[in-house]
Amino acid sequence: MTIALIDYGAGNLASVRRGFAAAGADVVTPVSPAALNRCSAIVIPGVGHFAATSALDEGWRDAVGRRVEAGVPLLGICLGMQWLFESSDEASDVTGIGLLAGRCTRLTAQRPLKVPHVGWNALTLSRPSALLDGIASGTQVYFTHSFVAPITAACAASARHGERFAAAVENGHVTGVQFHPEKSGDAGIRILRNFLAMTRR
Repeated sequence: MTIALIDYGAGNLASVRRGFAAAGADVVTPVSPAALNRCSAIVIPGVGHFAATSALDEGWRDAVGRRVEAGVPLLGICLGMQWLFESSDEASDVTGIGLLAGRCTRLTAQRPLKVPHVGWNALTLSRPSALLDGIASGTQVYFTHSFVAPITAACAASARHGERFAAAVENGHVTGVQFHPEKSGDAGIRILRNFLAMTRR
C-alpha cells in the first residue's frame, strides 16, 4: 500500500506522517503528479489560506482526478477538505478541485465565541460513514480554522461553533475532515485507520 501525502507548501506534513505511523502505515510525498499513478490512496493536508491551494496546478488536479476516477480513496484534511469543494470566499479567484459541490464560507460566531475556531469540539454524526466507523456522536476532535464547508448530502458529521458546519464529508471514496485527526487522540487515529481500511477494499 502506497499512501501519497501531497506537499503543496501549506501543511504540517510531519504531524500527518506521525498520525499515519500511529495508525500503522507510512506515507510517501510524491515529487510530481505522475508519481500518483503508483499510489493506492491520496491525502491532501493543509493549514492556512485557501490561496495556497493554487500550488495544486492543472497537472496535480488532473492526476488526482484520474486516480479518484480509478477508485483510489482520497482524504482531505482541514484546508485539504475545503479544496475538495468548488471554491472558497477566502480566495474568490482560486478554484477547488470540485469533487464535492458547494462553496466554503467564513465561519460566523458571536461573542464570546472567537474566530478562528481553535480547540476541541464535538462531532454530530449525520449518517453511516466508513471513515467514521466506530466514532460516536459527541466524540471530541481538534479544530483550527476560520472557514467552513457547507452542509450538503456529502456531510457525514457536523460540528457547531456559532453555526453548524460540515466537520466530515464522504462521497464514495472521496472523504475529508475539517479537524485534524493527527491531533485528535485515539479518535483521530481510529479515523485514519478507517481510511486505511478503505484503501484495502
